[in-house]
Amino acid sequence: MPALQNQRVTVELLGKEQQFACPQGQEEALIAAAKHLNDLVEQMKQRSTVRNDQKALLMAALNISHELLEMQKQQITAQRQQDGLIDKLSSHLAESNKKQAL
Repeated sequence: MPALQNQRVTVELLGKEQQFACPQGQEEALIAAAKHLNDLVEQMKQRSTVRNDQKALLMAALNISHELLEMQKQQITAQRQQDGLIDKLSSHLAESNKKQAL
């Protein structure tokens, strides 16, 4: 099995070019993520009194982390609801099959 090849991708973060190793085919996703992070940092700077890049970066990272955790909670809730509906449907089908067998 061939090893995955990583490429060096250059993105701009906080006004500076940074290079990261990136799996082949994921370059656009990395570039989009860097742009998203830069946009959030700028929003943090504009919405607050924070002017320090590092502090704005930390605030943006905390914001992204919070959003991720909330989405994970929503996904778990949706999965539980789907599981419940599947269980109800399975029970209903089993009852229906029993009645038809009689």
